[in-house]
Amino acid sequence: MIRAFYTALETSLSAALLLGGISALFLGRPGASRDRGAGRVFALLCGAGVLSALVISVLRRTTAINRGMVNAWALGAAIGSSGMILGSLFHHGPQGQEDGKHRLPVFLVPLYAALLLFYSLPDLFLMPSDFVLAGQAVFSTEFLAKLCGAAAGALAAALAGLGVFRGGLVSGGDLRGARLFRLCVALLLLVNTADQAARLTQFLMARRVIPLYRPLFRLVMGAVNNGAVFRFALGGVAALIPAAALVLAAGPGARAGLGASLNPAQRRKAKEERRRVLRQSAGCLALFCLVFLSLTALKAWDERGAALSPPEPMTVLGAEILVPVERFEDGRLHRFAWNASDGTEVRFIVIKKSPSAYGVGLDACDICGNTGYYERRDGVVCRLCDVVMNKSTIGFKGGCNPVPLAYRIREGAMVVALSDLESEKGRFK
Repeated sequence: MIRAFYTALETSLSAALLLGGISALFLGRPGASRDRGAGRVFALLCGAGVLSALVISVLRRTTAINRGMVNAWALGAAIGSSGMILGSLFHHGPQGQEDGKHRLPVFLVPLYAALLLFYSLPDLFLMPSDFVLAGQAVFSTEFLAKLCGAAAGALAAALAGLGVFRGGLVSGGDLRGARLFRLCVALLLLVNTADQAARLTQFLMARRVIPLYRPLFRLVMGAVNNGAVFRFALGGVAALIPAAALVLAAGPGARAGLGASLNPAQRRKAKEERRRVLRQSAGCLALFCLVFLSLTALKAWDERGAALSPPEPMTVLGAEILVPVERFEDGRLHRFAWNASDGTEVRFIVIKKSPSAYGVGLDACDICGNTGYYERRDGVVCRLCDVVMNKSTIGFKGGCNPVPLAYRIREGAMVVALSDLESEKGRFK
């Protein structure tokens, strides 16, 4: 349940924070309250994004849809939309003065919101299907507990996004607050675009659309393997928005607005509105603290046992590695390591899948890099994304499976060529 909570929180947090920021930017712009058509367009495109994500989720579970290609197109469109939004954010008025107003094309922000939902929600929709392991009954106590945890994580992310939205509307009513809010939204877009660009580049490099240039590969894999840095950066910037709303509501300007120019009824209403903003902003900041603790202390405590097992002994004979096959009869995950010519430790794993078949691959994949795999109950799990591997697929390309490694069986021993490991040493640097 705990793992399902913070996994769902990680999956949906970035999208929730961005949606809160850009929706407040779009719906709180000058004249937006009179533009009902723009609000309907926003709601319609967001609904289309959710529906499309649901369709893609069903297709991913029932057909062999190329998820990577779909995501690549969505990421490319989202990066382009983000760039145009950033350009419009800093568009000055006719006199070239920053008056807190900004011009946003009616379809641009709703389109970006729809693409954000389309890209982010399928992983959340598919989480329940990952809760059921082979041989386990659906709607068991464990399944329902994980489902409740995932729902709580998604709800926490949604509430954080709502706090950003309400804080943005409050900040937008003040000139200095509007400028700070606009800067925060720009930073949110920049951080998320950098994350999306790294993932898109990874996809293109994996399919050799972009040449596998080693410095670029290391940069991209460093960004992908440290996705938590982007999430914490987004959370830190987003937390400034309710913090600004709290400062504005508690500051002298808000108290001065309760002066003698208001009649008693208006003064009571203004005081209640100020107290409401203070409560909501303080509650949102408390929620951000809870989110931070969930993604750091709670996650570290839950994953304290997810360490890689030490490499097992093996025999190096000439240009080959030999391991007796009877060692794999237990059906467990076995890890081996060999130092390449430059000293890089290249790891590979072996598991017996059936009486006559073995799963052999590098302890790394094209998606998550060299973070490695470990055993949990009867499953093989990626340490980075927590995806449970089907043992029968290990040794084949696709998804988060280990990169296949060639081998042969000779005289009761598994034989792996050192040259194959040497050619893959770049993955472990």
